[in-house]
Amino acid sequence: MATTKFKYPTVIAVVIANMVGTGVFTSLGFQLLEIRSGFALLLLWAVGGLIALCGAMTYAELGSAMPRSGGEYNFLTRIYHPAFGFVSGWVSATVGFAGPTALAAITFAAYATAVLPQGAHPWLLKLLACGLILALTALHSGRRRNSGGTQVIFTVLKIAVIVVFCIAAVMAVDVPEPVRFMPTPDDIEIVTGGAFAVALIYVSYAYTGWNAATYLSGELENPQKTLPWILISGTLVVMALYLALNFVFLRVTPMQAMVGQVEVGYITADAAFGATGGRFAGLVLSMLLISTVSAMTVAGPRVLQVIGQDFHALRLLAHTNSDGVPGVAIVFQSSLAILFILTSSFESVLVFSGFILALNSFATVLGVFVLRLRQPELARPYRTFLYPLTPLLYLALTGWTLLFVLIERPVEALFGLGIIASGLLLYAIFPGAARP
Repeated sequence: MATTKFKYPTVIAVVIANMVGTGVFTSLGFQLLEIRSGFALLLLWAVGGLIALCGAMTYAELGSAMPRSGGEYNFLTRIYHPAFGFVSGWVSATVGFAGPTALAAITFAAYATAVLPQGAHPWLLKLLACGLILALTALHSGRRRNSGGTQVIFTVLKIAVIVVFCIAAVMAVDVPEPVRFMPTPDDIEIVTGGAFAVALIYVSYAYTGWNAATYLSGELENPQKTLPWILISGTLVVMALYLALNFVFLRVTPMQAMVGQVEVGYITADAAFGATGGRFAGLVLSMLLISTVSAMTVAGPRVLQVIGQDFHALRLLAHTNSDGVPGVAIVFQSSLAILFILTSSFESVLVFSGFILALNSFATVLGVFVLRLRQPELARPYRTFLYPLTPLLYLALTGWTLLFVLIERPVEALFGLGIIASGLLLYAIFPGAARP
């Protein structure tokens, strides 16, 4: 039976929805712990967008040359060795999607319960977060047509709500906060310091998802032609939204009120619209995170599916229904996400996830140089714009960030390296016949 393919709007919706979620609505509070310059904070989001854009243009070349679902798993298997691909898939399965899915669901629950006068009991938050994941697991384990249509609707609503929120919040405030957005001599020291580099991990986490379309390449209509433009246009849209949102957060809300807080969107809504308006806006913003959890539930299990196809011992993960949907992989990822919700702290998972995902992408972008040297004759319908400057810029900025995380947050960094080591151990136990 022939299976349907994902349409262009569905996949670009997955890219945007994967990015616009937990990070942008939570990470500013953690950035403000060390940085109080409006210029430096907005520069963080601009640099993060530049990194994501450079990465997207590089992935576009890899995806057009090797159009198979699986993302980094497919790329690293083909470029380096099946062990590299397996470890990348292991990282994506255990952290890359399950962790961010859990964080997005927790943030959804936190925003949704902001309407309660006394807040919510921690177990109510966990119950709502787990309930959202279970509902979306049931939805995306069925027919692809229902799955794709739901994703597009959620993403269009997400963009519209963010734009309306930004305009309304700025208009509602008579006296904006005295935040400086023009650079000063002090900013030079800030943007070259360790705090700025570590804060880039939060930002990089917020941009995580720009590569989501590569996980669906095998289910995309004409991937060689459409994949590059999906990746690039999706990243540019999100970059504009992030800069607008963080400008509004800083313009409307006292910095001190957001320091160390997760629900910066709700705090901004409260400052702009008052208690009642803030609660309503918080509830609306919580709805946006449904799209994020939904997109990750679509994209992540495709990595597990491809691993199952290549490794006989894990073949159950490759099982699909009559519409080609990897239901077992979806259930497996969702189960891991629920486990994170029940056992992990928010910030540690955020830093840890950001570090290991950046390391994964670093190895993949480096692979574009390896592939050009090893297979110069390989058909490349799209070639990286401004090569080699684009991937080199990505590697330099990402490498700088990873180095400072190792120095400033060694526990999270070493834990991430431990996940990689465990993946290598599993590969030794479950050797497979990965495709060349």
